[in-house]
Order: sequence, then C-alpha cells, then structure tokens
Amino acid sequence: MTAAALGIDDLRRYALARSLFAPSGLGRAVERLGFVQADPIRSPARAQDLILRHRVKGYLAGDLERHYPRLKLEEDFFINHGFMPARLHALMHPRQGYRAWPKSQWDQAHRLLEFVRSRGVVHPRDVDAALAMGGARNFFGGNSRASTQLMDGLLYRGLLRVARRESGVRLFEVRTPWPDAVDAGAAYDELVDVVVAQYAPVPRPTLSMLVGRLLYGAPQWKPLRSAALARAKRRLSHAVVDGMDWYWPNGEAPRSSRHADPKGVHLLAPFDPVVWDRTRFERFWGWPYRFEAYVPAPKRERGYYAMPLLWQGQVIGWGNLSVKPDLAGVNRLEADFGYVRGVRPRGPAFRQALEEELQRLQVFLRVGSG
Repeated sequence: MTAAALGIDDLRRYALARSLFAPSGLGRAVERLGFVQADPIRSPARAQDLILRHRVKGYLAGDLERHYPRLKLEEDFFINHGFMPARLHALMHPRQGYRAWPKSQWDQAHRLLEFVRSRGVVHPRDVDAALAMGGARNFFGGNSRASTQLMDGLLYRGLLRVARRESGVRLFEVRTPWPDAVDAGAAYDELVDVVVAQYAPVPRPTLSMLVGRLLYGAPQWKPLRSAALARAKRRLSHAVVDGMDWYWPNGEAPRSSRHADPKGVHLLAPFDPVVWDRTRFERFWGWPYRFEAYVPAPKRERGYYAMPLLWQGQVIGWGNLSVKPDLAGVNRLEADFGYVRGVRPRGPAFRQALEEELQRLQVFLRVGSG
C-alpha cells in the first residue's frame, strides 16, 4: 500500500476504532486487548481500571481485582507489569531471572516455596512473619523485605503466581511450571503479533522498540531478537505514510469506511493503548503528551496524572481528576481541564458530552459530582 492510498487521518481513525471497540464482558475484553497495563497510582483510579472502563460493559473500579480469580488471567510482566490471558503468559515461560541467584538465595527460595505450598495461598506479611528473612536492597536502591523480593523473583521465574489481590496486595500460590516452548521463534512471533495488535498501527521505531521490549518478559530469547524483527516486518501489513513506515496486523483495512471517530468524550489513562505510544500520539495529534507523575511539581506542564481528552477523534486537551470528601464527608469527583488551544470547544455538544463522561466516571468510581 502506498502513501497516496493511505493518509495519517486514516491511520488515526483506524487506531481509535480498533482500540476503543464496543464494550463486552471483562474476560473477552482482556482477551481482545491481549494485555492490560497495571499501575498502582490511583488518580482517580488505577490505570488498569481506567483502561477497562471504556471497553467493558458496566465496569466499576476494582472489577478486575474482584473477578480475577475466576478468569483465566495471569498478573505478571509482559512489556510492562499487568494482566494477560494465561495462554499469552505461557509463551514467555519458562524464563530465568535477569540475575543468577547464588545457592544461598535458592535455598531461601525453596524454603519460601515449601511454606507457600503448605498454606495454599499466602499474604506477604504471613511469609515474612513465618520465615523472618529480614530486609534487602531493592532494584531502586532502597530497602524492602527480602521475602517480598524473593516472591517477586519466583513470580518472574514462573514458580509462583498471583492468586488474587486483597485491598490491592498480591496474594501468592505455587505454580506448576509451564513446559518449554516447542518452537521459540514461533512463540516470539506470537508475542510480537499480540503486542502489535494492541498498539496498531505502529510506526517503525515503535515496532523495533516493542520487539526489543518483549525481552523484559522473555529475556531467554535475546539472541532471537534481530531475526524476530525481520520476520515481523515481512509478516505484517505495511505502508509508508508521511515519510514513516507503519505496520499493522494482516487482514485489516485501515481505510475501511467502518472506522468512524468514536462518539462522545473519552478521558484516557496515560497508559491506555490509544495514547501509550508517544511517537504515534504526536504524529496523530500534533502535540507532545508526557506522563508527569514523577516530574517535580514546579516543572509539570499539565498535571500529576493528566488524562488525555479525546473528542471527535482529536485529543484536544487533558483532565486532572481526583476524589475528595466534601464537608459532609461524602466523596466527590473533582475535575480540572486544560486545552491545547487554550480554550474549550464552543457550543452545547462538547459541554454535554463532557458532562456525560464525568457522569460515567462518577458511576465507575461510586462517587458524587463535585
């Protein structure tokens, strides 16, 4: 396909239509997405909940955590930490840790596994109380419990799994290890197809980044990266648009008349598949969006957890939302908006659509209006 036959607006409409699909059941939505990125920040809810509310019928904050035990899902690392179908999780295993453990650490790990096996499902505090492993330096240079680090390491190695969460805390159980991949190259290709399907259409730099980032989830396949990227470029549909190579799953038609801009206003999480790729975001909407939660407050341009505001196919601004109690102690949703052009769109259509989105958020959060 040539650039003359396909324009950037076609790609933008296609991206929105395939990502903001008609809401379905929770399990089906996660299966269709392939992966839901998780983040612990609540502003006004966790990223995984903010992502799923657009794609699951009647979704309420916390539903993924509540229903996770009955769904065939896994919580683990893919290209980021998040939730995924079990079949996708199996493609990355068995995997080793980034750092080899010495015998003394494996001895502790086996003690921990035996304790978890004897209990069935365990809370981290019970592991720490029973095994008293003390503290250890973590990845970020701070201190955390040695037992927590061991559980994270065993989770990554596929020897533990997250059974469920209680008040946001992961509870673990022993996992039967996944069998070896019959064909590592084919498994890598399938992972590439999943991640491309989530973020399609993807520009060439993003495709290369995603194929490499999969090694966070399957580091044992590092020698296969270059060949996997070359196969992806041959396998995926492709076009050059505005001087950039773009890729998407075979069998899909970016110029289809079915790809209409979504109706209404959508406030999107910073990690939503629509906005996750900042390179694509800037090409689609002409301005740079940045996640500023970890930027010092005086240097923030748009806010701690600025959520891109989508209206009639365009990301025209952002919203910062929070839940705060009023004088009577009733939680209320508060919202503050900024706009790329400095002013909100005129007319009643946008005003009504924004109010409807805020009402949906109030239901989702189980709070009142500010």
